[in-house]
Amino acid sequence: MSTFAPFSKPLYVMLKPVGALCNLRCEYCYYLEKSGLYTQNKNHVMSDELQKRFTKEYIESQTMSQIMFTWHGGETLMRPLSFYKRAIELQKQYARGRQIDNSIQTNGTLLTDEWCKFFKENNFLVGISIDGPQDFHDEYRRDSMGRPSFQKVLRGIELLKKHDVEFNCMAVVNDYNADYPLEFYEFFKKIGCQYLQFTPIVERITDDTTMKLASAKDSTAKLAPFSVLPEQWGNFLCTIFDEWIKQDVGKIFVQLFDSILANWVGEQPGICTMAKTCGHAGVMEFNGDVYSCDHFVFPEYNLGNIYTKPLASMMYSETQLKFGNDKFDKLPQQCRECYFLFACNGECPKNRFITDKYGNQGLNYLCKGYYQFFQHVAPYMDFMKNELLAQRAPANVMDWVKNNR
Repeated sequence: MSTFAPFSKPLYVMLKPVGALCNLRCEYCYYLEKSGLYTQNKNHVMSDELQKRFTKEYIESQTMSQIMFTWHGGETLMRPLSFYKRAIELQKQYARGRQIDNSIQTNGTLLTDEWCKFFKENNFLVGISIDGPQDFHDEYRRDSMGRPSFQKVLRGIELLKKHDVEFNCMAVVNDYNADYPLEFYEFFKKIGCQYLQFTPIVERITDDTTMKLASAKDSTAKLAPFSVLPEQWGNFLCTIFDEWIKQDVGKIFVQLFDSILANWVGEQPGICTMAKTCGHAGVMEFNGDVYSCDHFVFPEYNLGNIYTKPLASMMYSETQLKFGNDKFDKLPQQCRECYFLFACNGECPKNRFITDKYGNQGLNYLCKGYYQFFQHVAPYMDFMKNELLAQRAPANVMDWVKNNR
């Protein structure tokens, strides 16, 4: 049985200040439909009262001296700037000497000079959702009228750079852009993005007409058409890694590569999908409902409401601890026998819906792609691991690559 020590990690609860409200209608979005959970609510925005309650309780629930507030959507900038100015005031009020940091995820289309000045003055880390060059991005990321959003996002990035705001880019890898990994990667280098996150889109649907997304517990759902294929994902990762390892280690920081290297060394990875257990990062909706994870906002994963249950009691409840431990405890036999289990730990539970070679449920849909990638990068990861253990720079791998061609 795996263990999960509640107080050995910081407690994270992602905030949804506007719930699922958004000015775009990205075809693959897993959150737009969540507004359907709250049809009785006319106003899907976080109240001042809830903002204050959460801020106080969230800070008081922490055992660490550094606390991260993470703002997510929907589109976070659909709340006025005054909302976030008040957030800073409340954080200062309840901080009691602890360091408070903020990160915010946005599609970038609503950024202005005023927003960027605020982010700079208050040291916000800004995540920008952008799926690569214009053709790739506009394939799925359009507004409710079907109009493309790329140029507005690019303008937002230029504003962030103008005001020297720290930002990273988060790209969704789908059935379309996955076939063009070099064009994808070169684009982000061209726009000056040093910190890059990319995540594979894997969603299942219960209805072809409405494209209603399925819960992880639904065994009958079928794959959504925009989902990346395992083979595409493997080729995509290998191709970008080959480019990165030649000249960009220590210059371009690819979150997935960094997290896998952490696992190679035996350290805690930077993303939950690659960790042995999960469950320490929940999400709170605009009305105070808390769920196990941002990708598990379904009624069966509702932990309660902050108005009726303390935040810490929900996040450290037996239900949530089991949710986190199940990631390891429910690995199928093929995973447990896999040489590379340490590298991915079965990846995200929401993607573990196919059967393994023994007929057991729970194998990750992307397993074939990940296995291809791990086989491909093993020599480089071994080299960088040895450099780290010898207290040398992993970037030395670039010279090693040149000398061993």
